[in-house]
Amino acid sequence: MELRHLRYFSVLAEELHFGRAARRLSISQPPLSVAIRQLEDNVGARLFERNSKEVRLTPAGEALRLSARRVLLQAEEAAIEARDVALGSAGRLRIGFVGAMLYRGLPQALRAFQAKHPAVRITLSELNSGVQITELLNDRLDLGFAHTRRVPPELQHRLLLSEPFVACLPAGHALARKRVLAPEDLREQPFVLFSREASPDYHERILSICADAGFLPEVRHEVRHWLAVVSLVSQGMGVALVPQAMRHSALRGAVFRPLDRVVAQSEAYGIWRAGPNNVLVERLLQGVADSLSAAAVESQA
Repeated sequence: MELRHLRYFSVLAEELHFGRAARRLSISQPPLSVAIRQLEDNVGARLFERNSKEVRLTPAGEALRLSARRVLLQAEEAAIEARDVALGSAGRLRIGFVGAMLYRGLPQALRAFQAKHPAVRITLSELNSGVQITELLNDRLDLGFAHTRRVPPELQHRLLLSEPFVACLPAGHALARKRVLAPEDLREQPFVLFSREASPDYHERILSICADAGFLPEVRHEVRHWLAVVSLVSQGMGVALVPQAMRHSALRGAVFRPLDRVVAQSEAYGIWRAGPNNVLVERLLQGVADSLSAAAVESQA
C-alpha cells in the first residue's frame, strides 16, 4: 500500500467525484481510477460504489477513510520532523558528562542552547569517561564530555578546555596558610585520588605531577567523582590535586591554592560518533566550547 494511493483515496472520499478529485490532485482521471483499483486490490475489498450518477463509499471505504487520514497526517508530521532535525531546529540529544563539567560552564551552555532550540529534547547522564565511550559506541549517547582523547576510531574528539591543576586542602591545614604551593610541598601528605578505573588519564596525570616533583603520593582514598575528592578533602581526609574549575564547587572546609609552576593540564574533550554530520551536535559543541572558554577566563581572573 503506497502513500500515493491513500492520498488519492482520501481526496476522492471527500469529493465523491472522480473529475473533481483528479483536478485537486493535478492529474487526469484515468490514473486516479487505476490507483483506486490498485488500492482495492491491495485491501481486498471494494472501497467505492460507482455508477453513472454517483460515487459512494462502501462500509470498507468508510472504515479506511479515517485510518487513511491518520496515516497521511503521521507521514506529514514525520517529514516535518525529519526536515527540522536536518535543519537543527528539532530532535533529541543524549549527553554524557563528567561531574567537573558542571563547574566549567556546561549548565550555562545548555541553557543558552535550549533557549535557541526549544524543540530539542536534551537528556543528561553523569558518567565517567570510560562509560561514555562505551555508551557512544553502542549508540546510547549522541555526545559526551570527557577527560580523555584516547578513543577508538569509531569516535571523534575535540579539545574544549585545558586548565591547570590546583592543590585542594582542608581549610585548617598548615599548608593552607601559603598563597602558592609547589607540588613538592605535598610530599608526605595523605592523598585523595581520582580512581584509575573511573579515569585512567586523570589518575596517571596526577601521579606524574607528583613523580616530577620527586615523590609518590601516599594514596589513602580513591573515588570516582571530583566532587567526592573535594568533599573528602573538606572533611580533613587528605589533600588532592584537582582541576582549577573545582574551585567553584564551594564546599565549606576546602580551600584551593595555585601551584608555582606549570604542570600537566586538566583537559576536557567533546566526543561523538564519527559519520555524517549532526547539526545539533555541532551547534552544541560550539556553544559549550565558547562557554568553557569564558568560564576559564573568569576562573583565572
